[in-house]
Amino acid sequence: IGKYNGSESCLTAATTGDKVIIHNPHKKGNQVSLLNVNQGVNAICAGRLNQEDDKDVLLIGTASNILAYHVDNNSDIFYKEVADGVNVITVGHLGSMETPLALVGGNCSIQGFDWLGNDPFWTVTGDNVKSLALVDFDHDGQNELVVGSDDYELRIFKEDAIIAEMTETEAITALVGFQNHKFGYALANGTVGVYDKMQRAWRVKSKNSAENLACYDLDGDGVEELVTGWSNGKVDARNSRTGEVVFRDILSQPVAGILTGDYTQSGRTQILACSQAGEVRGYDQSSLNKEGSVQSDAVRDLFTKKQSLLMELKNYTSDGEPSGIPANTQLLTEISVSTGTKENPGGHIEVLLSTNNQTIIRTVTVFAEGIFEGETLVIHPRNDQVTSSLRVALVPPKDTSLDIHIRVFVGSSWSSEQFHVFELTRQLPCFSMYTLFKGTPPANPSSFVSFKLNERIQ
Repeated sequence: IGKYNGSESCLTAATTGDKVIIHNPHKKGNQVSLLNVNQGVNAICAGRLNQEDDKDVLLIGTASNILAYHVDNNSDIFYKEVADGVNVITVGHLGSMETPLALVGGNCSIQGFDWLGNDPFWTVTGDNVKSLALVDFDHDGQNELVVGSDDYELRIFKEDAIIAEMTETEAITALVGFQNHKFGYALANGTVGVYDKMQRAWRVKSKNSAENLACYDLDGDGVEELVTGWSNGKVDARNSRTGEVVFRDILSQPVAGILTGDYTQSGRTQILACSQAGEVRGYDQSSLNKEGSVQSDAVRDLFTKKQSLLMELKNYTSDGEPSGIPANTQLLTEISVSTGTKENPGGHIEVLLSTNNQTIIRTVTVFAEGIFEGETLVIHPRNDQVTSSLRVALVPPKDTSLDIHIRVFVGSSWSSEQFHVFELTRQLPCFSMYTLFKGTPPANPSSFVSFKLNERIQ
């Protein structure tokens, strides 16, 4: 959405036919304008580049160029070649720079163009840049640049210096900044979440992919929600502090864009969801049935709790039912380093799970970042292999500390229809894959290196 004449919000979209459509709902006569680009459009963005002009500039990025177009004057402001291509564009102030910049993410590089077409900002990053967001990350009153790339890394740039890095489990496909120094992110595997500085506040994962992100205060509590558009057409808004869903809707086609702006000229900002088929839906605080939604969520939560309590009560009854487990059942864990076993050759970390009585472990699910494909491992032994203990082999890819979240299904026998679920979290320390060498030490190495230290050793 851009205010190309300084006052009226226009919806702008790129088509698969190398065109850009501009829709002005407040214009008399023909409300749709077409701009022929004659190249595949990778990114579009609108924002104020010239501080002395109150009109937004339309920025169009292709595989080799960026075009800054003045829609109201129907003229090019600048047209520049970008050797690394344009994957994503965002507009705003960065750090202590006085003028707004059009920040362009490409192949391992980020460029910043001012309204004259000069590039006062340029830096390199680790991989193909897919998402950018401006956020006051360190609370100093100036924007830092959050960069998401294909190498699973989130990097925070303070102008051209990296001040923080976070590693995710997949390529970062979308970013959005909040006013309270947080930012939301989406991954290629369907994960969305929110970071508060370097700490992840929450995250959820879906079988669908998150196509777009935006922030908007839907419930009127003064805190922006994370609004996500999904590949199955779903639009949902989650509390940025907890991840709880406060609103959802469904479009007939995959979501192509989630935008915010005063599209109806009502004096209030709306949020717009646009599908790939061209359907546009707008929402604001007045359009939400918050009371009914809260009531239905409360009833659903209470019903779920009731079912869980009834099931737990039935599980703990001592009426001789084979599905119950003793009330004093405990889950024991032991973590050790193994150089290899018959079942799991090669070095690994072994997590031994066992119960303190004759109950059996039917199934184990392990959730950890970066160890398993899909982030989750499910172990379900055959009926003739079910016992009161189970061993889980883990191979961390890096020598860093790692949290593993385990769920264990415990029952009286393998044929039980009801199981008690134990949940626990354990932390693997740094260098957990190393162990002391046992046996005869190897021969001393014959090669060596010599060097001089000019400083006095303390």
